Amino acid sequence: MQLSAQPYEERLTAPRSWWLISFLVGVSFALIVFPFGTLPMLGGLVGGTAAAAVVASSYGSMRIRVVGGNLIAGEAKVPVTALGTAEILDAEEARAWRTHKADTRAFLLLRAYIPTALRVEVTDPQDPTPYLYLSTREPQRLADALREARAAAEAKAKPEAA
Repeated sequence: MQLSAQPYEERLTAPRSWWLISFLVGVSFALIVFPFGTLPMLGGLVGGTAAAAVVASSYGSMRIRVVGGNLIAGEAKVPVTALGTAEILDAEEARAWRTHKADTRAFLLLRAYIPTALRVEVTDPQDPTPYLYLSTREPQRLADALREARAAAEAKAKPEAA
């Protein structure tokens, strides 16, 4: 019995500077309500910081996973057998694929604070999406996980076909 491919998971967390910005939003809320007294000022500080932190956390909660023969990127769930080659994009090439090289039909899981990305071709003829653009901090590891998952899925499909 062959073991399944090692699962891959990455959370596209917001950078640390965003948490500082969340605190500064709370400070600005506190300054806005400062004329109403100390208690409203503390409420503005806590409430503003909490609201900004929730926004930063939710934006940074997006995940990319390769598990069970599927690539799950945000809301997209694609079988690895429907994917073609994966191209690792450095910061400059990733910027090009986000701008002038971009196809409007492509699926983009884009986080501007992550400079590197992976572009994966979609080979399924029924799917009009030409490729997936995935912002990732570890493009080589994601490409390796996709290749291993595809090999495992193909190996699993061969005995069934025979």
